[in-house]
Amino acid sequence: MIDYCIIGSGISGSTIANLLRKKSTVHVFDKAKGVGGRSSFKRYKNNIGFDHGLQYLSPKTIEFKKFTKKLIKQKVLKKWNGEHKFLNNNVKQDKKHIKLIGVKGNNEISKHFLTKINYTLNSELIGIRRDKGIWNLTFKDKKIQSKNLILTAPFLQSKKLSQKFVKTQLFKNKVKMNSNLTVLLMTNRTNNKASSFFTNDETLGWVSYENSKRRFKYNKDLWVLQSTFKYGDKHTDNYRNKRKYYINILINKFKKLTDIKIKKIYFTHIHGWKYSSNSKAINVKSYWDKKCGLGICADWFGGPRLENGWLSANDLYDKIIKR
Repeated sequence: MIDYCIIGSGISGSTIANLLRKKSTVHVFDKAKGVGGRSSFKRYKNNIGFDHGLQYLSPKTIEFKKFTKKLIKQKVLKKWNGEHKFLNNNVKQDKKHIKLIGVKGNNEISKHFLTKINYTLNSELIGIRRDKGIWNLTFKDKKIQSKNLILTAPFLQSKKLSQKFVKTQLFKNKVKMNSNLTVLLMTNRTNNKASSFFTNDETLGWVSYENSKRRFKYNKDLWVLQSTFKYGDKHTDNYRNKRKYYINILINKFKKLTDIKIKKIYFTHIHGWKYSSNSKAINVKSYWDKKCGLGICADWFGGPRLENGWLSANDLYDKIIKR
């Protein structure tokens, strides 16, 4: 039997797992095919690929700045340089606004933390039961037992799984998880010189030029197109039935807004992030019930930044060890 079963391999799950492994047995489970949560990296081939969700880190708190500096020295993170264009002429690039990315992909922090930890992918938790002081966990393909359970899932998923065990008003909070659509695009080489584009469009909010992250050299251009939350909230539930339609919507917006000449498209993929981020913080950073051994941490506690997920995991660890 393990000491801690952790659900989710994103920044919160991998962080709390890394902190707890020093004195306890830990196992991480994730329903996805790879680690990283919303910081996932979609590999095309070899080291060539796309940052599928999170595009970069921009540390705000003193604690997270110190943390990222260590990871830069360890060659887990690096600066993303270049010109990050604002297509709204009234906004200029802030040269002091540091953008950090994973050396090989934006799931590098999770991969770094999980190096010495047992984890299982493609394994979705569908039910939890507490019996005689032990958590009995039912996955789609197995059942396991654990002394403690930590959830790092989005708000509604955590609520569905654990609300009958949570004794505080945690799930009474009004948490609005924003959605967005992300298109991965491979085209002919273009004359583009920018690293990214910010827009003031109501449909397409952001474009990343993946080649500018200098992880690979390739004879084609790779792009990530992300919709605005407003557009994502309206269309993410139904995008699977009209994938080509939404891909074309975002590609046509991209071409119109940037004037980049695309002669040929070699690859496209679309993904809907139903629970992308929470734009409003709640009044606690994490949840811990020592008596039943249930913990919850995630970026939606602080929202909407990945940094909030890291802070939430550290806050939970402090509660567990009673610092």
